[in-house]
Amino acid sequence: MIKNILGRIWAFWGALVFIPTLLIAVIPIWLTNFIKEPAGTEIFRRVSNIWMRIFIFLIGCRLSIKGREHFAKGQNYIVVSNHNSYMDIPLTTPFIPGPNKTIAKAELAKVPLFGTIYKRGSILVDRKSEKSRKESIGKMKEVLQQGLHMCIYPEGTRNKSTEPLRPFHDGAFKLAVDTRKPVIPVLLFNTRKVLPGSSKPFYLWPAHLKMYFLSPIEGLPEDTVSSLKERVFNIMYAFAKEHQGS
Repeated sequence: MIKNILGRIWAFWGALVFIPTLLIAVIPIWLTNFIKEPAGTEIFRRVSNIWMRIFIFLIGCRLSIKGREHFAKGQNYIVVSNHNSYMDIPLTTPFIPGPNKTIAKAELAKVPLFGTIYKRGSILVDRKSEKSRKESIGKMKEVLQQGLHMCIYPEGTRNKSTEPLRPFHDGAFKLAVDTRKPVIPVLLFNTRKVLPGSSKPFYLWPAHLKMYFLSPIEGLPEDTVSSLKERVFNIMYAFAKEHQGS
């Protein structure tokens, strides 16, 4: 009971911190729209990185990142991440090494000011529209052609179950098979402790956030979408199970 009350007080503090830092970040981020790719997105990522480091510190969290050495210079990847919380998005975009975009829900782009930043780092998709979903594949291929990484949450939505991962959708793996780009899995831990979402509305709690980039998974000549998806899922599931509760 006491923790629930303190968590809501801390959420109020988090909102007080988030809004002014957002107002500071939004103008330089908006200006990156006028810089040629991939440099524009890389500057956006670096500004976001500074903003999020400050925000994470001010809400009492620590962040540990391991495995950045798996990103080879001059190579871009399809990065696939688990998804447990709205706190995942502020981690993936700023802290993936190198310029990147994330596939993201179109409805959040309508939020005033925040939507400006959200759109800058995203390929927006309306999950209710088959046309939008199909168009997103072409847009993601364009991102990869520009030399950027493409970050995808293959579970499709937040995992609210007790399992480490929900079953994966095909999109990320179809993209990998079509483009022959290697896949780098990333596992995020403790984001749900910080921001539980609908299970505890308006609640924030400090925790040690952890981000692990795993070794690249190269597509094999005989790989199908299903076989690659299964291989990546098994690797991520085993790692998540091993480190669950850490």
